[in-house]
Amino acid sequence: MKFTLSILVLFIVSIAHAADLTVADSSQLNKAIKASQPGDTLTLKDGDWHDTEIKFFAEGVQDKPITLRAQTPGKVILSGQSRLNLFGHYLVVDGLLFTNGSPEGGCAIQFRSSSGGATHCRLTNCAIIDYNSKEKDNEEWVSLYGHDNRVDHCYFRGKTTGSPMLIVWVEGRRNEHHIDHNYFAGRPPLGRNGGETIRVGTSEVSMNVSKTLVEENLFEHCDGEAEVISNKSCENIYRFNTFVECKGDLCLRHGNRNTVESNWFFGHGVEGTGGIRLIGEDQKIFNNYLDGLGGSDFESAMPVVNGIPNSKANEYFRVKRATVCFNTLVNCKQNITFGIGVGKRNRAEPPMDCTYANNVIVSNSGPLVKFQDQPINTKWIGNFFFGADAGLTDPGVSTADPKLSRGADGIWRPSNDSPLIGAASGDFDFVTDDIEGRPRSGARDAGCFQHSGDATRHPISAKDVGPDWMREGK
Repeated sequence: MKFTLSILVLFIVSIAHAADLTVADSSQLNKAIKASQPGDTLTLKDGDWHDTEIKFFAEGVQDKPITLRAQTPGKVILSGQSRLNLFGHYLVVDGLLFTNGSPEGGCAIQFRSSSGGATHCRLTNCAIIDYNSKEKDNEEWVSLYGHDNRVDHCYFRGKTTGSPMLIVWVEGRRNEHHIDHNYFAGRPPLGRNGGETIRVGTSEVSMNVSKTLVEENLFEHCDGEAEVISNKSCENIYRFNTFVECKGDLCLRHGNRNTVESNWFFGHGVEGTGGIRLIGEDQKIFNNYLDGLGGSDFESAMPVVNGIPNSKANEYFRVKRATVCFNTLVNCKQNITFGIGVGKRNRAEPPMDCTYANNVIVSNSGPLVKFQDQPINTKWIGNFFFGADAGLTDPGVSTADPKLSRGADGIWRPSNDSPLIGAASGDFDFVTDDIEGRPRSGARDAGCFQHSGDATRHPISAKDVGPDWMREGK
């Protein structure tokens, strides 16, 4: 009997510690946060929460996070000078909308307090729309501090002030943040530096390892500046993202040993649309599809930038030992260009010891490979360049027609009689599948597509990303 009573008491206590409390104003919310326990849910009542500063400082646990959510997703509006700070462990923020105001030179959402960064916290199903100051020049929308935090299924549109939409602040240890399934729906040109959509790190800490994963996001009309994504740290992964008519590029600006894998770039011929800019050491760029990019030089499809001797942290480090393989470039204005920036700001160090393998370029705009400076010790293996002057003569470059066929979805893939099938050379054991998820077992095909097997991935569209409450088809 005593044993049964003990179990009942523990069960009642467990229920008590999993409260779902609805709050109607800041005072109630602050009290609820202060009293919150692991497993609790704090629900903000629908309405306009004007000039509300939320300090969500609490301590959840792995299997019992503390959740701060909207009563109805998208119906809790943070307006005026509203801001949100998360700090602690295992916290979740769900369903909030920031609009009709700005953080007034501060940060709309940040994962930290004055004592440090948040850990294992999540921002999901939220949106920030046109949340801009008319007087302040620089303000941030989302700042990720700490480690093991996630931003997913959110919507960001219309940032007109300086500073990125989303920043990862790289510190002394690995961040290991996860940024996924978000819809970056547009950023107009800022007219100067500082208009990135995402920045991972800063120049000063760019040799620190971040290990942030950016995957399955949609970037559409992100035109803030020449760098849509600015990588400034080491060992980050950018994969399975889709870029549509973005006037800029995914730029490996600083840092080493980063991976750019299986991303889709659609320029539709729009002037200034770019691809992947290469700087630094030991970068891997593979399985990417770049189509109709209209940019040139720094914003071309695959520009390789010259380094500065004895580069300072905020300058340009030499490109060394890059591996660029299994990519497909179709109908781009300017494809691979070596030595970008030579002759300016003492950019005198050309790329060295790089490998270009099993890439496919098809374009009428040549030369397909341009040399503003001559790289040192470049290896060319199993490439197919067709449609215009290849720009070089090398046994590792074939000028045979790869016989690409345009599908109903507008994407150019190898036809059944393409010479790309089974033509890949070299090991490159890190390339285990193609851009659409088909295994690369046995004989591998050149380019980003493997002809056999079923596709398990596709270009990201609006129906795949962003909050449930505003997703297409909902």
